[in-house]
Amino acid sequence: MRVWVDCTNSPHVLIFRPLIRRMQERGHEVVVTSRDFAQTIGLLDKYGIPHRVMGAHGGGGLAGKARAMGSRSWQLHRMARHEHFDVAVAHGSTDQPLVARLHGIPQVTMFDYEFAAAMHHSNGRLASRVLVPDAIPAEALSRYGIRPPTLIRYPGLKEEYYLADDPPDPGVAAELGLDASKVIVVLRPPPEVTLYHRGASTDLFAQVVDHLEARADQVQVVALPRIDAQRQALRGRGMIVPDRPVDGPGLIAASDLVVSAGGTMNREAVALGVPAWSPFAGRLGAVDAALIRDGRLHRLVDPSDIILAKRERTAAPPMRDPDVLVDLILGAAETRRAGLFRRGNRMGGR
Repeated sequence: MRVWVDCTNSPHVLIFRPLIRRMQERGHEVVVTSRDFAQTIGLLDKYGIPHRVMGAHGGGGLAGKARAMGSRSWQLHRMARHEHFDVAVAHGSTDQPLVARLHGIPQVTMFDYEFAAAMHHSNGRLASRVLVPDAIPAEALSRYGIRPPTLIRYPGLKEEYYLADDPPDPGVAAELGLDASKVIVVLRPPPEVTLYHRGASTDLFAQVVDHLEARADQVQVVALPRIDAQRQALRGRGMIVPDRPVDGPGLIAASDLVVSAGGTMNREAVALGVPAWSPFAGRLGAVDAALIRDGRLHRLVDPSDIILAKRERTAAPPMRDPDVLVDLILGAAETRRAGLFRRGNRMGGR
Protein backbone atom coordinates (compact mmCIF):
# COMPACT_ATOMS: atom_id res chain seq x y z
CA MET A 1 0.00 0.00 0.00
CA ARG A 2 0.95 3.65 -0.40
CA VAL A 3 0.43 5.50 2.87
CA TRP A 4 0.29 9.29 3.24
CA VAL A 5 1.34 10.70 6.64
CA ASP A 6 0.83 14.42 7.33
CA CYS A 7 2.93 16.01 10.10
CA THR A 8 1.77 19.52 10.99
CA ASN A 9 3.25 20.02 14.48
CA SER A 10 6.33 18.93 16.40
CA PRO A 11 4.75 16.05 18.41
CA HIS A 12 3.50 14.42 15.22
CA VAL A 13 7.07 13.55 14.23
CA LEU A 14 7.53 11.43 17.36
CA ILE A 15 4.06 9.93 17.07
CA PHE A 16 4.56 8.70 13.53
CA ARG A 17 8.29 7.89 13.53
CA PRO A 18 7.88 4.28 14.78
CA LEU A 19 4.65 3.80 12.83
CA ILE A 20 6.33 4.85 9.59
CA ARG A 21 9.20 2.47 10.23
CA ARG A 22 6.89 -0.45 11.00
CA MET A 23 4.80 0.22 7.90
CA GLN A 24 7.93 0.25 5.77
CA GLU A 25 9.12 -2.99 7.37
CA ARG A 26 5.83 -4.54 6.22
CA GLY A 27 6.61 -3.46 2.67
CA HIS A 28 4.38 -0.39 2.45
CA GLU A 29 5.52 2.84 0.82
CA VAL A 30 5.12 5.90 3.06
CA VAL A 31 5.02 9.51 1.84
CA VAL A 32 5.32 12.22 4.48
CA THR A 33 4.15 15.81 4.08
CA SER A 34 5.07 18.49 6.62
CA ARG A 35 4.12 22.00 7.65
CA ASP A 36 6.57 24.75 8.56
CA PHE A 37 5.60 25.23 12.20
CA ALA A 38 7.42 24.97 15.53
CA GLN A 39 10.11 22.25 15.33
CA THR A 40 8.28 20.00 12.86
CA ILE A 41 10.74 20.32 9.97
CA GLY A 42 13.78 20.32 12.23
CA LEU A 43 12.70 17.10 13.96
CA LEU A 44 11.89 15.33 10.69
CA ASP A 45 15.35 16.24 9.44
CA LYS A 46 16.96 15.26 12.75
CA TYR A 47 15.46 11.77 12.58
CA GLY A 48 16.19 11.35 8.87
CA ILE A 49 12.56 11.14 7.74
CA PRO A 50 12.17 12.30 4.10
CA HIS A 51 9.29 14.74 3.74
CA ARG A 52 7.73 17.32 1.47
CA VAL A 53 7.29 20.76 3.03
CA MET A 54 3.87 22.15 2.16
CA GLY A 55 2.56 25.34 3.70
CA ALA A 56 3.11 27.05 7.03
CA HIS A 57 1.16 27.96 10.15
CA GLY A 58 -1.15 30.94 9.79
CA GLY A 59 -0.43 32.51 13.19
CA GLY A 60 -2.85 33.26 15.98
CA GLY A 61 -5.54 35.14 14.01
CA LEU A 62 -8.54 33.50 12.38
CA ALA A 63 -7.96 35.24 9.05
CA GLY A 64 -4.36 34.08 8.91
CA LYS A 65 -5.36 30.53 9.81
CA ALA A 66 -8.00 30.50 7.07
CA ARG A 67 -5.55 31.75 4.44
CA ALA A 68 -2.90 29.26 5.49
CA MET A 69 -5.39 26.38 5.46
CA GLY A 70 -6.66 27.32 2.00
CA SER A 71 -3.17 27.63 0.58
CA ARG A 72 -1.90 24.41 2.13
CA SER A 73 -5.00 22.42 1.18
CA TRP A 74 -4.52 23.50 -2.43
CA GLN A 75 -0.88 22.36 -2.36
CA LEU A 76 -1.87 19.00 -0.90
CA HIS A 77 -4.66 18.66 -3.48
CA ARG A 78 -2.22 19.21 -6.35
CA MET A 79 0.07 16.54 -4.89
CA ALA A 80 -2.62 13.98 -4.05
CA ARG A 81 -4.20 13.91 -7.48
CA HIS A 82 -1.03 12.31 -8.89
CA GLU A 83 -0.07 10.00 -6.02
CA HIS A 84 -2.78 7.28 -5.80
CA PHE A 85 -2.60 6.79 -2.04
CA ASP A 86 -4.36 3.83 -0.43
CA VAL A 87 -4.75 5.43 3.00
CA ALA A 88 -3.93 8.74 4.71
CA VAL A 89 -3.32 9.46 8.39
CA ALA A 90 -2.69 12.54 10.53
CA HIS A 91 -2.94 13.66 14.14
CA GLY A 92 -5.23 16.66 14.10
CA SER A 93 -4.43 17.94 10.60
CA THR A 94 -7.07 20.35 9.31
CA ASP A 95 -5.93 19.98 5.70
CA GLN A 96 -5.48 16.29 5.00
CA PRO A 97 -9.04 15.08 5.78
CA LEU A 98 -10.60 17.47 3.27
CA VAL A 99 -8.09 16.67 0.52
CA ALA A 100 -8.34 12.94 1.16
CA ARG A 101 -12.14 13.08 0.92
CA LEU A 102 -11.93 14.97 -2.40
CA HIS A 103 -9.69 12.24 -3.82
CA GLY A 104 -11.53 9.27 -2.33
CA ILE A 105 -8.63 8.32 -0.05
CA PRO A 106 -9.57 6.63 3.25
CA GLN A 107 -8.39 9.03 5.95
CA VAL A 108 -7.56 8.24 9.58
CA THR A 109 -7.72 11.12 12.05
CA MET A 110 -6.09 10.79 15.46
CA PHE A 111 -6.43 13.11 18.47
CA ASP A 112 -6.43 12.97 22.26
CA TYR A 113 -8.07 16.28 23.24
CA GLU A 114 -11.81 16.35 22.72
CA PHE A 115 -12.50 20.08 23.08
CA ALA A 116 -10.94 21.35 19.82
CA ALA A 117 -14.50 21.75 18.55
CA ALA A 118 -13.88 23.50 15.23
CA MET A 119 -11.41 20.87 14.13
CA HIS A 120 -13.47 17.88 15.27
CA HIS A 121 -16.71 19.09 13.68
CA SER A 122 -14.90 19.13 10.33
CA ASN A 123 -12.54 16.18 10.63
CA GLY A 124 -15.09 13.97 12.35
CA ARG A 125 -17.36 14.11 9.32
CA LEU A 126 -14.59 13.78 6.74
CA ALA A 127 -12.51 10.99 8.26
CA SER A 128 -12.98 7.30 7.50
CA ARG A 129 -11.70 6.41 10.97
CA VAL A 130 -11.11 8.41 14.14
CA LEU A 131 -8.65 6.97 16.67
CA VAL A 132 -8.68 8.29 20.26
CA PRO A 133 -7.52 7.00 23.67
CA ASP A 134 -10.17 5.08 25.56
CA ALA A 135 -10.09 7.66 28.37
CA ILE A 136 -12.25 9.84 26.09
CA PRO A 137 -15.86 8.62 26.41
CA ALA A 138 -17.71 7.94 23.17
CA GLU A 139 -20.58 10.23 24.17
CA ALA A 140 -18.17 13.19 24.34
CA LEU A 141 -17.57 12.88 20.57
CA SER A 142 -21.07 12.18 19.26
CA ARG A 143 -21.82 15.90 19.08
CA TYR A 144 -19.13 16.14 16.37
CA GLY A 145 -20.73 13.36 14.36
CA ILE A 146 -18.01 10.93 15.49
CA ARG A 147 -19.58 7.59 16.38
CA PRO A 148 -18.77 3.88 15.97
CA PRO A 149 -17.82 2.25 13.68
CA THR A 150 -15.92 5.36 12.53
CA LEU A 151 -14.82 5.95 16.11
CA ILE A 152 -12.26 3.51 17.50
CA ARG A 153 -10.96 3.92 21.07
CA TYR A 154 -7.57 2.34 21.80
CA PRO A 155 -6.21 1.53 25.28
CA GLY A 156 -3.69 3.74 27.07
CA LEU A 157 -1.80 6.83 25.92
CA LYS A 158 -0.48 7.41 22.41
CA GLU A 159 2.85 8.20 24.06
CA GLU A 160 3.04 4.65 25.41
CA TYR A 161 2.98 3.39 21.82
CA TYR A 162 5.44 5.69 20.10
CA LEU A 163 7.99 5.61 22.93
CA ALA A 164 8.09 1.80 22.83
CA ASP A 165 10.38 1.56 19.80
CA ASP A 166 12.62 4.58 20.30
CA PRO A 167 14.23 4.83 23.75
CA PRO A 168 15.13 8.35 24.93
CA ASP A 169 18.45 9.65 23.62
CA PRO A 170 20.93 9.39 26.52
CA GLY A 171 23.18 12.02 24.95
CA VAL A 172 20.83 14.97 25.47
CA ALA A 173 22.24 15.86 28.91
CA ALA A 174 25.76 16.22 27.51
CA GLU A 175 24.49 17.95 24.36
CA LEU A 176 22.89 20.72 26.46
CA GLY A 177 25.52 20.81 29.18
CA LEU A 178 23.12 19.97 32.00
CA ASP A 179 24.38 20.27 35.57
CA ALA A 180 23.55 16.99 37.31
CA SER A 181 24.02 18.62 40.73
CA LYS A 182 20.97 20.81 40.15
CA VAL A 183 17.28 19.98 39.82
CA ILE A 184 16.68 19.76 36.06
CA VAL A 185 13.31 21.19 35.01
CA VAL A 186 11.86 20.96 31.50
CA LEU A 187 9.55 23.90 30.81
CA ARG A 188 7.06 24.05 27.93
CA PRO A 189 5.01 27.24 27.29
CA PRO A 190 1.27 27.19 26.50
CA PRO A 191 0.03 26.66 22.91
CA GLU A 192 -0.91 30.32 22.52
CA VAL A 193 -1.61 30.14 18.79
CA THR A 194 -4.12 27.27 18.97
CA LEU A 195 -7.85 27.91 18.81
CA TYR A 196 -8.64 25.73 21.81
CA HIS A 197 -6.31 27.86 23.96
CA ARG A 198 -7.77 31.16 22.76
CA GLY A 199 -8.66 33.49 25.63
CA ALA A 200 -7.08 31.31 28.33
CA SER A 201 -4.89 33.15 30.81
CA THR A 202 -1.10 32.76 30.65
CA ASP A 203 -0.60 34.49 34.02
CA LEU A 204 0.07 31.21 35.84
CA PHE A 205 2.78 30.24 33.40
CA ALA A 206 4.43 33.65 33.86
CA GLN A 207 4.36 33.06 37.62
CA VAL A 208 6.00 29.67 37.09
CA VAL A 209 8.82 31.33 35.11
CA ASP A 210 9.38 33.87 37.88
CA HIS A 211 9.29 31.13 40.53
CA LEU A 212 11.91 29.03 38.76
CA GLU A 213 14.12 31.98 37.85
CA ALA A 214 14.28 33.00 41.52
CA ARG A 215 15.70 29.56 42.35
CA ALA A 216 18.46 29.48 39.75
CA ASP A 217 20.98 28.51 42.43
CA GLN A 218 19.32 25.10 42.85
CA VAL A 219 17.41 24.67 39.59
CA GLN A 220 18.47 24.44 35.96
CA VAL A 221 15.62 25.04 33.52
CA VAL A 222 15.51 23.93 29.90
CA ALA A 223 12.76 25.84 28.09
CA LEU A 224 11.28 24.50 24.85
CA PRO A 225 9.38 27.39 23.21
CA ARG A 226 6.79 26.74 20.53
CA ILE A 227 7.21 29.95 18.54
CA ASP A 228 9.85 32.68 18.09
CA ALA A 229 7.99 35.16 20.31
CA GLN A 230 8.16 32.71 23.21
CA ARG A 231 11.81 32.00 22.49
CA GLN A 232 12.70 35.67 22.66
CA ALA A 233 10.70 36.16 25.86
CA LEU A 234 12.42 33.26 27.64
CA ARG A 235 15.96 34.16 26.63
CA GLY A 236 17.78 36.07 29.29
CA ARG A 237 15.76 34.47 32.10
CA GLY A 238 18.64 32.26 33.21
CA MET A 239 17.31 29.27 31.27
CA ILE A 240 18.73 27.02 28.58
CA VAL A 241 16.80 27.67 25.34
CA PRO A 242 18.11 25.28 22.65
CA ASP A 243 18.76 26.78 19.24
CA ARG A 244 17.91 23.54 17.44
CA PRO A 245 15.45 20.70 17.99
CA VAL A 246 16.41 18.24 20.70
CA ASP A 247 15.13 14.75 21.45
CA GLY A 248 12.20 15.58 23.73
CA PRO A 249 11.92 12.16 25.41
CA GLY A 250 15.70 12.15 25.96
CA LEU A 251 15.48 15.54 27.65
CA ILE A 252 12.56 14.41 29.82
CA ALA A 253 14.42 11.25 30.86
CA ALA A 254 17.42 13.39 31.85
CA SER A 255 15.25 15.75 33.91
CA ASP A 256 13.84 15.63 37.42
CA LEU A 257 10.45 17.06 36.54
CA VAL A 258 8.42 18.58 33.74
CA VAL A 259 6.18 21.65 33.78
CA SER A 260 4.28 21.83 30.51
CA ALA A 261 1.25 23.93 29.60
CA GLY A 262 0.52 21.58 26.72
CA GLY A 263 -0.48 17.95 26.82
CA THR A 264 1.98 15.83 24.87
CA MET A 265 5.14 16.57 26.87
CA ASN A 266 3.33 15.95 30.15
CA ARG A 267 2.07 12.60 28.89
CA GLU A 268 5.56 11.70 27.65
CA ALA A 269 6.77 12.38 31.19
CA VAL A 270 3.99 10.18 32.61
CA ALA A 271 4.91 7.39 30.18
CA LEU A 272 8.58 7.66 31.21
CA GLY A 273 7.83 7.84 34.95
CA VAL A 274 8.95 11.46 35.39
CA PRO A 275 6.94 13.82 37.67
CA ALA A 276 4.90 16.31 35.65
CA TRP A 277 2.85 19.42 36.47
CA SER A 278 0.30 20.97 34.14
CA PRO A 279 -0.50 24.71 34.34
CA PHE A 280 -2.70 24.36 31.23
CA ALA A 281 -5.31 27.13 31.46
CA GLY A 282 -7.78 25.74 28.93
CA ARG A 283 -10.52 23.19 29.45
CA LEU A 284 -9.10 19.97 30.85
CA GLY A 285 -9.46 16.97 28.53
CA ALA A 286 -10.51 13.49 29.61
CA VAL A 287 -7.05 11.98 29.13
CA ASP A 288 -5.32 14.44 31.45
CA ALA A 289 -8.24 14.38 33.89
CA ALA A 290 -7.85 10.60 34.21
CA LEU A 291 -4.09 10.92 34.77
CA ILE A 292 -4.67 13.52 37.48
CA ARG A 293 -7.25 11.31 39.21
CA ASP A 294 -4.76 8.44 39.12
CA GLY A 295 -2.01 10.63 40.59
CA ARG A 296 0.18 10.25 37.52
CA LEU A 297 -0.08 13.94 36.58
CA HIS A 298 -0.39 17.01 38.83
CA ARG A 299 -2.68 19.97 38.10
CA LEU A 300 -0.76 23.14 38.94
CA VAL A 301 -2.64 26.03 40.55
CA ASP A 302 0.22 27.68 42.43
CA PRO A 303 3.92 27.64 41.45
CA SER A 304 4.87 26.92 45.06
CA ASP A 305 3.17 23.52 44.69
CA ILE A 306 5.97 22.31 42.41
CA ILE A 307 8.25 19.88 44.25
CA LEU A 308 11.77 20.92 43.25
CA ALA A 309 13.81 17.85 44.13
CA LYS A 310 16.09 15.33 42.47
CA ARG A 311 14.11 12.27 41.49
CA GLU A 312 15.06 8.66 41.93
CA ARG A 313 16.04 7.13 38.59
CA THR A 314 13.92 4.02 38.05
CA ALA A 315 12.88 1.98 35.04
CA ALA A 316 10.13 3.49 32.90
CA PRO A 317 6.63 1.98 33.15
CA PRO A 318 5.66 -0.68 30.57
CA MET A 319 5.01 0.55 27.04
CA ARG A 320 2.53 -0.69 24.39
CA ASP A 321 2.91 -2.34 20.99
CA PRO A 322 2.89 0.24 18.13
CA ASP A 323 1.56 -2.45 15.79
CA VAL A 324 -1.84 -1.91 17.43
CA LEU A 325 -1.98 1.60 15.91
CA VAL A 326 -0.44 0.47 12.61
CA ASP A 327 -3.15 -2.17 12.20
CA LEU A 328 -5.90 0.35 12.96
CA ILE A 329 -4.50 2.81 10.41
CA LEU A 330 -3.98 0.31 7.61
CA GLY A 331 -7.31 -1.30 8.43
CA ALA A 332 -9.09 1.79 7.11
CA ALA A 333 -7.92 0.90 3.62
CA GLU A 334 -8.90 -2.74 4.05
CA THR A 335 -12.37 -1.73 5.27
CA ARG A 336 -12.83 0.47 2.22
CA ARG A 337 -11.72 -2.30 -0.13
CA ALA A 338 -14.12 -4.74 1.50
CA GLY A 339 -16.95 -2.23 1.16
CA LEU A 340 -16.22 -1.66 -2.51
CA PHE A 341 -16.05 -5.43 -3.11
CA ARG A 342 -19.43 -5.99 -1.47
CA ARG A 343 -20.95 -3.11 -3.44
CA GLY A 344 -19.47 -4.51 -6.66
CA ASN A 345 -21.02 -7.90 -5.95
CA ARG A 346 -24.42 -6.34 -5.36
CA MET A 347 -24.20 -4.35 -8.57
CA GLY A 348 -23.07 -7.41 -10.53
CA GLY A 349 -26.00 -9.44 -9.27
CA ARG A 350 -28.63 -7.07 -10.56
